[in-house]
Amino acid sequence: MKKFFAKFILILLSFVIVDSTLTTKNCRAQWVQMSGGIGSNLDVQSLIISGNNIFAGTWEYGVWISANNGNSWSQTALNNTSVRSLAVSGNNIFAGTADSGIYLSINNGASWMQAGLNNLYIFAFAINGNNIFTGAFDYLYPNNSGIYLSTNNGTTWNQTALNNQSVQSIAVSGNNIFAGTASNGIYLSTNNGTSWMQTALNNQTVQSLAISGNNIFAGTDNGIYLSTNNGTSWTQTTLNNKEVQSLAISGNNIFAGTWNSGIYLSTNNGTNWTQKGLNTQNILSLAINGNNVFAGLGSKNGIYFSVNSGTNWTQAELNNISVNSIAASGNNLFAGTYKNGVFLSTNNGANWTQTGLNNLWVYSLAVNGNNVFAGTLDSGVYRSTNNGTTWTQTSLNNKYIYSLAVSGNNILAGTDGSGVYLSANNGANWTQTELNDKYIMSLAVSGNNIFAGTGYYGVWLSTNSGTNWTQTALDNEIVEALAINGNIIIAGTFENGVFLSTNNGTTWTQTALNDQNVWSLAVSGNNIIAGTGYGVWLSTNNGTNWIQKNQGFNFIPTVNALLITNNYIFSGIWGNSVWRRSVAEIIRIQNISSEVPQAFSLGQNYPNPFNPTTNIKFNIAKSGNVKITVFDILGKEIAVLVNQKLNPGAYKVDFNGSNFSSGVYFYRLTAGDYAAVKKFILLK
Repeated sequence: MKKFFAKFILILLSFVIVDSTLTTKNCRAQWVQMSGGIGSNLDVQSLIISGNNIFAGTWEYGVWISANNGNSWSQTALNNTSVRSLAVSGNNIFAGTADSGIYLSINNGASWMQAGLNNLYIFAFAINGNNIFTGAFDYLYPNNSGIYLSTNNGTTWNQTALNNQSVQSIAVSGNNIFAGTASNGIYLSTNNGTSWMQTALNNQTVQSLAISGNNIFAGTDNGIYLSTNNGTSWTQTTLNNKEVQSLAISGNNIFAGTWNSGIYLSTNNGTNWTQKGLNTQNILSLAINGNNVFAGLGSKNGIYFSVNSGTNWTQAELNNISVNSIAASGNNLFAGTYKNGVFLSTNNGANWTQTGLNNLWVYSLAVNGNNVFAGTLDSGVYRSTNNGTTWTQTSLNNKYIYSLAVSGNNILAGTDGSGVYLSANNGANWTQTELNDKYIMSLAVSGNNIFAGTGYYGVWLSTNSGTNWTQTALDNEIVEALAINGNIIIAGTFENGVFLSTNNGTTWTQTALNDQNVWSLAVSGNNIIAGTGYGVWLSTNNGTNWIQKNQGFNFIPTVNALLITNNYIFSGIWGNSVWRRSVAEIIRIQNISSEVPQAFSLGQNYPNPFNPTTNIKFNIAKSGNVKITVFDILGKEIAVLVNQKLNPGAYKVDFNGSNFSSGVYFYRLTAGDYAAVKKFILLK
């Protein structure tokens, strides 16, 4: 049983070991984290980056820090105040609060000291050399509002001549300091605030400012304005009917966060803008770190980040919960968690609500009609008949329940060392079956056959509702997961990957995924999906080849649970909630041969012309990142079909043109130094 106990050591270690980040470029198909009740319930007012650390200023809950690109967060010692603004100067982190002035940390938030302006609302910071500028507001005494300057890291602050304004934003360009105010537009100082003059933009509320070379961008209640002459004149850009809360610039990319309309991107200095996701969200703050763009949201929606200029956004949880199991009942999705019971979603995981079972480790879930069963790790099986509003403990009440399954009218429960129990009356009574001395890690049902995956003793089979059990040929493995696809029995093991049997367990074949801890399995058509300690893997040819499918996670997840329903595959992640991905997207790339080609090649799509779908075959001769993009006749990129690391082999990818008009298009493959382009025709 040493292997069995090793699993729990691994789980305990995952509490203290932060998953290393997986640096990839997202392709169009990706994982998106499901939030709502399972975490990320803070208003993020401000974001700032210092080296490898990202700081988030939140409303009511102070400053949070992430050292791994937003994958995980911890609250700093400034933990019970509303933080409106943040700034970094060397090793100093400044936090501007609502009504409590400025706080300073010199040790990445481990401790904070108050740094002046103690009773003011601090809207904004800007740093220019040794000068720190802050925009403050005093509700009781407006004359105390305006711009303050410190030249000694916040030890003392002096009010500048701009002294009767609510300053919402500040930006510095050389000797020029720009201040965006509420209702009175933008002011400019060229002498460190000794004097100020109002610019031509003089009747707007300016909530955000950003500078790129000679271009100054102002985010207002009426969109974005641009000045190329230090504010002497301003031109309204085409983003002219949105309230712009935040701005960030990276190279030629200008990102604008709006009120309830998401994020917009311009690559041509504001001449044109494209909406880039989070379309109904209030974007309070933006920050950029290399290729990563971070967005802080209002309405308690936490932080999202994108690694591909906003094409896709992934939620970065602040309060993570480990999900052990997932089950579906009609439109209801249930998630069994570590220590926090069962959560319910009625909208495909967009939002979650904690059910009445709220303080237990729920390791397994099963649904039978209107009955939802939850297997716990110390209190047996619970049952709900009203979608989790209330739960009743069944008579199997003193066991660790690792697995649950439904066979006709029978409910099967796999326990810790006491084998399989069966109930024929929805848990009112339970009977211990003949398999009564094993750890039952997984259960699966196919017709009259019940398969039980055990700790160290492999897979067992019953053909008579558990009255008798026979050990199959897979007899010396810890079997964490089982799935059935027609005549194929699939077993996920601890350390040794996935095994298949086509004859009810008489013989088993180890697949090419042979060195992974497989915690979960799911099937869709001829496709097998495996959840492992290293993320999600897909096989489109019964285990002969596997492709890793972690795009969009941006970390290496431990996948405890998998479920396919409503055209999505849901993934329960240890420490990181529930994620989902379109089934059609995850199986788009198929590995059709593992034979190593002599050279790279890109095949002509078939059929061609097509309406609306076609497939593209290509050969990869050497491991590396592979990208296939689709362009229209004007050269505009309209789709990314592949963007991930692939091993040598022959592949096929599908393209669906249902969202595009008839015409000539091009698709391009790049892999290392190899590049090829072909033309295809969409004819509707």
